[in-house]
Amino acid sequence: MRPDMPADLVDHIAEAERMERTAGLYPEDAEHLLLQAAAHLELAEDRERATTLYDRLLSSSSPTTLENPQLVKALKASNLWEYGHEAEARAIIDGVRAAAPKDAAPWVIVAEALEAHDELEAAQETFTQAVALLLADKPDPAQAAHPVLFGRHRVRRMLGAPHDEWDTLADSLHTSSSGGPSPVSLDELHDPKRVWSLGSEDPAELRAEISRLRAELGSYREALSRPFPVAVLHWPAPELTELLTAYPDLTAEYPSHEEHLATVESSLRELAASGTPNLGVVTATVPSYEAFAASEASSPSDASLLPQYATTLAARGRAVAWPPRRDEGCWCGSVRVYGECHGMSAVVG
Repeated sequence: MRPDMPADLVDHIAEAERMERTAGLYPEDAEHLLLQAAAHLELAEDRERATTLYDRLLSSSSPTTLENPQLVKALKASNLWEYGHEAEARAIIDGVRAAAPKDAAPWVIVAEALEAHDELEAAQETFTQAVALLLADKPDPAQAAHPVLFGRHRVRRMLGAPHDEWDTLADSLHTSSSGGPSPVSLDELHDPKRVWSLGSEDPAELRAEISRLRAELGSYREALSRPFPVAVLHWPAPELTELLTAYPDLTAEYPSHEEHLATVESSLRELAASGTPNLGVVTATVPSYEAFAASEASSPSDASLLPQYATTLAARGRAVAWPPRRDEGCWCGSVRVYGECHGMSAVVG
């Protein structure tokens, strides 16, 4: 089991170093110990060192000596994507899918990495490939395969896809394993609004998530006590081009990217002038917006969804405070500082 305690309760760097030393003393357990060490480094946000450990495992051992090389590759891909190495992560994910491991864990990790980055269609394809492989001619899937079925069910609910036989099987397995007189159905657990509110975390880990949230409550108490941010939606140029190509009805809302950026800034200034506190900017992506529209059983062409989408992103902690300092980077993503970009003529507090 990988560690999940917050950094204020555990010195993850010290734990990682202790496990590395132990792995040197007990080489027969090195794979397990180094994976644990890498997990601690990820929790400490030292992702480059975590990648080094994954590379150490993959380079120092042949595929036959590693107990689960595809698991190591999946963990490496997930970690790489979290600190900006998307292309390499995608290549590794493609390799894991091509290898078609018979163990569920690598499938779950790579599919959830895609899901976490709003690649819901690709996540569904990956979960479906895994289910087809792991459940072939097996009417009663092993317990280890349940997260694959549950993950597929969750992503399909996010996409607004109708139930199929595997979704029905996932519902049945969840109900039978939940126990209690009135277990929460998988459909309710995977209600898109609920999943969005939790930041698309794996429902199979809800208990662990609740424990983490309780442990972190003291650290976040001040942030949670702040007024809810009023957030304005910002579309980077490539995303806006993709959005308007797919949904031309929104052209009236966004005549041009330059006008969109000017509208974001002017809207925020008007809100600030009216005395509205705690303003922010949230950056949109087309896959994320499409998933939100599906969760609302609506079309992305419906412009009335846009402010709701902004509010949802803000609720998930995606809002960046506005205004930035004049010597900080502009919220629009340009290379210029705010005072020389959209804040050039700003008079804000």
